[in-house]
Amino acid sequence: MSDITNSELDRRTLLRRAAAVGLAATPAVGMLSACVGGGDEDTTEQATGTKSADNPLGIDPKAPIEIVIFDGGLGTKYATDVDTPIYNKKWPESKVAYSATQEISTTVQPRLNAGDAPDMINNSGAKMMDFGAIVAAGQAQDLTELYAAASFDIPGKTVAETLVPGTAEWGSYNGKPYALNYSYTVFGMWYNATLFEKNGWTPPATWADFITLCDKIQAAGIVPFGYAGANAAYYMVRALLTSAGKIGTEQVLKDIDNLKPGAWTNPAVLEAAKAWAEVGKKYLDKSFLGLKHTEVQLQQNQDKVAFYPCGSWLENEQAKDTPPTFKYAVAPYPSVTASDKLPATAMNAAAGEIYFASSKGKNPRGGMEYLRVMLSKEAATEFTRLTKSLTVVLGAADGVELSPGLSSANEALNKAGKDVFMGYLFDTWYKKLGDESLSAVNDLMFKGGDAQKFCDRMEAASQALAKDSSVQKQTRS
Repeated sequence: MSDITNSELDRRTLLRRAAAVGLAATPAVGMLSACVGGGDEDTTEQATGTKSADNPLGIDPKAPIEIVIFDGGLGTKYATDVDTPIYNKKWPESKVAYSATQEISTTVQPRLNAGDAPDMINNSGAKMMDFGAIVAAGQAQDLTELYAAASFDIPGKTVAETLVPGTAEWGSYNGKPYALNYSYTVFGMWYNATLFEKNGWTPPATWADFITLCDKIQAAGIVPFGYAGANAAYYMVRALLTSAGKIGTEQVLKDIDNLKPGAWTNPAVLEAAKAWAEVGKKYLDKSFLGLKHTEVQLQQNQDKVAFYPCGSWLENEQAKDTPPTFKYAVAPYPSVTASDKLPATAMNAAAGEIYFASSKGKNPRGGMEYLRVMLSKEAATEFTRLTKSLTVVLGAADGVELSPGLSSANEALNKAGKDVFMGYLFDTWYKKLGDESLSAVNDLMFKGGDAQKFCDRMEAASQALAKDSSVQKQTRS
């Protein structure tokens, strides 16, 4: 899920943000995650062709490919109207079978386990698959050749040389790249700039200012802050951990990713949990616990909710329900304490939205070739035009007219300067721990939860995982 958007974009700032994360894997012992079947030894005959300058991945030009796309905030038109036609123009004898779903795990996981995998999969949404387990089961294609291949439409450059630094590392497991995180997403508190201008409200820089503003918003009959507990609790996990990262630097989040003992009970996490718990008690509509993301987002479009924690895909996701007077804008999460180590302007932004080629399908090389098409400048430019989202392809949004939300995101990134940080990866690496964080944050925010209990609960889950030899561990530096 991802999106952003309007007018003049400082490309120099927007697409040089990411630094390589440096991911490596700790040797794993034992069994694979229970949700992914190892299966019998694969005997599927896979399509291959002859490598050449025109065919750097050595695909079979006549072999069909199958892709499955998540139908969420980004929509699917970029696949049907852009990527597939570009692929078909290049390889006219290769038929592309396409399908879309909002339930990736339900649709795709059984096929992976049965050895009947699609060739390229967009793993996203509330029902995304446990990708760490997919990698451990050998079901994801190593993308090293993709990144080393010639760019689809930028002469003289490899695919890797056309991307934001760190792209391959973001999707690396065991020191090898398996996932393409395609969309560059800005996270923060989204609001209607028109509503704020009308009421003379200014997005807060400090927590005291945030509380004061929430009181004013509440007095105006509007819910100050809200998210959907039914399927979007991860928005709130990111908000809380972004605050923790601003309090204690991104090292706090790296320690969480690395399952370091005491990471979840770090004072920075506890302080952030305490601050957000108070927001939950005073300013969050408790009925939102049972609502889905689009239901709360619709209420925001109706000016019934002021601040909504989300990524920059929000604007595109709500395009059909957004009134002409509603102007999306994003604000950084305010400083929790006067001694936060990162400034109030610091932002969380990173590549996200996983796409991968299946190693067990009939045409993994075709799956990689489809990804090479997606990483072309032409496809990435049209992706931004259609979805109001940036990609990891450098310069691909040059000349694209951007919407209010993306312009606001760009402005926020400009103000953040060097203080743009990636965030965390534990929920992608370890789905079970990610699921636990969703339940824990809902208890904290909707059920009057205690911050210390939240931290203790997550610490216990993290250390239980750390001691589980059946789960392959990843590390981040």
